[in-house]
This record gives sequence, C-alpha cells and structure tokens, in this order.
Amino acid sequence: MTQILLVAASGLARETMASIRAAGHDRVTGLLDDNPALHGTTIGGVPVLGGAELAADRTEMLLLCPGSGAGRLALASRLAALGVGEDRYAVHVHPSVVVGAGSRVGAGSILLAGCVLTCDVRLGRHVVLMPRTVLTHDDVLADGVTCAAGATVAGRVRIGARTYLGMQASVRQDLTVGEDAVIGMGAVVLRDVPAAQTWAGNPAAPLAKAVRRPAPIHENPAASQTEGVA
Repeated sequence: MTQILLVAASGLARETMASIRAAGHDRVTGLLDDNPALHGTTIGGVPVLGGAELAADRTEMLLLCPGSGAGRLALASRLAALGVGEDRYAVHVHPSVVVGAGSRVGAGSILLAGCVLTCDVRLGRHVVLMPRTVLTHDDVLADGVTCAAGATVAGRVRIGARTYLGMQASVRQDLTVGEDAVIGMGAVVLRDVPAAQTWAGNPAAPLAKAVRRPAPIHENPAASQTEGVA
C-alpha cells in the first residue's frame, strides 16, 4: 500500500482523499499546507503536518492539490528547488476510470470517478480530471490542465498548459486551446481558442474585458464622499 501526502489542504485535497479511500490500495498519511492555522489540525481524520516544504524531508509519494493548474505547477517548481524530483509524485486513478489503449498519464495527475480516456490520450504532469470527464482519441492535455466535472473533448484536440475547462464544457475535434485559457461552464467550443483568453457560450466566443470608467470629478469635494459612482 503506497503512502501519500496531499500538498495543499483544499477542496481538491478532500475530494482526492475520498477517491483514494474508495480505491483502497493507497493511504493518505498526512496533509501539508502553508497556512499555520491549519498545522496540528485534522481534515477528514488526516493530520495537517506542517508547511509544503516538509515534503522534501519525508518519504511518502506526493499529490499536489491546489485547485488551479497554475498553482499546482508553481508548487511543483518550488518543491523541485528543494530537491523533490519527479519520482516523488504519485498518480491517482479512481477504479471506475477507463484508461484506453495507448493512453499515458503524467506524474502527479488525479483522475476522479467516471472519467473516460478512450484511446491514445496523453496527459501531462499534474493534470486534474474531475468526475465524468471524457477525453477521446489522440487528445493531448499539457501540464497543469484542469477539467471540471462533465467536460467532453472530441478527438485530436490540443489543450495548453494550465488551461481550465468548466463544468459540462465541450470542445470540437481537431482544435487547439491555448495555454492559460479558461472555458466557461457549458461552453461549446467550435474554433481554436488563443492563449490566456476566457471563452463562454454556445457557440463559445471570447468574453470582452470589462472597461473601467474613471470616477466622476466633483466640483464640491464633499460630494465625492456621499454620491455614488456611476
């Protein structure tokens, strides 16, 4: 039975802990988190042992549990500087997950209940697939991608590092979604998404950035303290 430390006492950590317990072949021995207020407490019956830097001095396998892909990769870089190598990272796959022929799952990745990788799917490092994610043939997800529950990706799609797909989002075949993109809940992506853009809707389109108007200039200085800003 592999012993595992979860790094970051997040909602994802609690979900991963429940999934590991359901699988029954690994055991979570502790949590690490940088919030001192959590040290010495327990979450789900598992002790919070201290800050993330303790990972370098322990022997358990690790899973990084910040909710965002950017957070997971930043934490991996921080731990690498402390001497934590790729061989320290576990992979968690819930027993109900289907991993089809030719598929590969990168170090530190977490695949929760009901996910399907049909065939020849490649996942990078520290990828998180929430329940019922479906990835079809020849999809490639780069490091730190997060797919929320029910996301569906058709064949031969390339998804860049740290990208987030919202719940029930769908991506058409043969597209590229750039790194650091955000795809909203229920979005239907029918064309390539550039890096670092947020898309939503059906069909999905980029969301316009909010334009901040300057605050009004008042002749009476006291008025600015009592009147609302339009």
